[in-house]
Amino acid sequence: MMPMTLLRHVRRLTFLLLGMIALPLCLTASPQSYDLIIRGGIVVDGTGSPPKQSDLGIRKDRVAAVGDLSGASANRVLNVQNLHIAPGFIDTHSHATPGLLRNELRTAHALLAQGITTIFANPDGGGPVNLATQRDQLENPGIGVNVAPFIPHGSVRRAVLGMQAREATPEELERMRGLVRAGMSEGAFGLSSGLYYAPGSYAPIGEVVELAKVVGEFGGSYQSHIRDESDYSIGVVAAVDEVIQIARAAGIPGVVTHIKALGPRVWGDSEVIVDRISAARNEGVAVYADQYPYEASGTGIVGALIPRWALAGGDEAFEARLQNPRERAQLVEDIWENFDRRGGAERLVLQGGEYQGKSLAEVAATRGTDAVEASLQLLKEGGPTSLVSFNMDDADIQRFMIQPWMMTSSDGGLWVQGEGQPHPRGFGAFARRIGKFLIEDSIGTLEGTIRSMSGLPADVYKVDGRGTIEEGAYADIVVFDLKRFRDLATYDDPHKFSEGIEYALVNGSLAIDEGEFTDILAGTILKKAR
Repeated sequence: MMPMTLLRHVRRLTFLLLGMIALPLCLTASPQSYDLIIRGGIVVDGTGSPPKQSDLGIRKDRVAAVGDLSGASANRVLNVQNLHIAPGFIDTHSHATPGLLRNELRTAHALLAQGITTIFANPDGGGPVNLATQRDQLENPGIGVNVAPFIPHGSVRRAVLGMQAREATPEELERMRGLVRAGMSEGAFGLSSGLYYAPGSYAPIGEVVELAKVVGEFGGSYQSHIRDESDYSIGVVAAVDEVIQIARAAGIPGVVTHIKALGPRVWGDSEVIVDRISAARNEGVAVYADQYPYEASGTGIVGALIPRWALAGGDEAFEARLQNPRERAQLVEDIWENFDRRGGAERLVLQGGEYQGKSLAEVAATRGTDAVEASLQLLKEGGPTSLVSFNMDDADIQRFMIQPWMMTSSDGGLWVQGEGQPHPRGFGAFARRIGKFLIEDSIGTLEGTIRSMSGLPADVYKVDGRGTIEEGAYADIVVFDLKRFRDLATYDDPHKFSEGIEYALVNGSLAIDEGEFTDILAGTILKKAR
């Protein structure tokens, strides 16, 4: 494996050459003339280097110069003294793609307001198998941020085996390989899995290894919502070990996505997990993780409470089990156990519908029944069943956060303001990581925090030309007031945009200008270079 620092230097030379090629070949133009100059700001370049005052010169979609540009001219100059300049943030785990397909959300205001200029799509093993179709839908009429797709394991498995809870035959495994190969050929950056969810949970580790090897042919990565974040099945430590095993066997980077120790039973296991990942990395296995900076996760009644055996075979099979007295009794017992894993029904709060903002314990009291029956009733009625689940411990959150292999993510979606009751992470994760944890709680350094949001994910997933501020890189840039950069979205009022971003550039175009959205659709669908 090429050392990360050497690999980064090779890429920087490549970006510089590409940037030089992209510059206008106009013999009469001065080399000190730019489309835009960002002057006098404090640059945090995404590499982990300390902040320094510098100017940036932008030509078209590239950073053409970094340094003292006091003698240069430009079509426009932004004087940003006392403001910080960083690479546009890269959200390694985003559910914003369905929102980007809606015309009223294509401008991606909630993402840009927290500095996000690139998202990774199709996480948790979910999303379309046909990435060409997804690309066409996003590109017409356009999007406000860049999108880097994964090929989703759960969808691949469902396309071949449906919801069958069994091992794939050799022929079925070969069909899955073909779908993964097709996705990687379309430019996917890697394979995402949701081994906690059905049908991904029905896959043995050997199946995932074989598909990850296909990803390795294209230089991609593996990202996993691990099989267990608590003690539902194999336990959170063993589930992290699965990612390490897959990364080692396939020879590709492995990422534990939205890492956590979920529920009181496993609080404190972060210490063991950190030791396991660090040991693997010392052995040369490329293992990383990402994290959203909240004490509550976002899920649904099915994901949090319904055991996977009850979902095998699909909706009709689940309904039949509810009518079978023996199976229903086992289901009820298992749901009570899952409530206990998450610390009780009072910790699970509904995100929409009639009971928006109410815990399942409160819903049960209102209906005059217990929390299990109330949950099953809500599923049967077909209304909103999304949950915010308060199940993380501060010590675990902070222990994970300070690791040098930790990236930042949101796990959030895009929502019309006032629509539903989403988790606030979709509106505030990146601003919260800086405003609360860095500034208020003094966790980490500014340069390390910015790297976790930009340069590190670009390195891990090989997002060429993005994630750092350097000559030749794409001009995905955010300029923010460090003193004001913070999240405003809360669990009770989750639709508030973050504040503090003064300017945001996506591929050289201003998407936020003097704190105001321009509504330009300057994003693109990224393709993994082979």
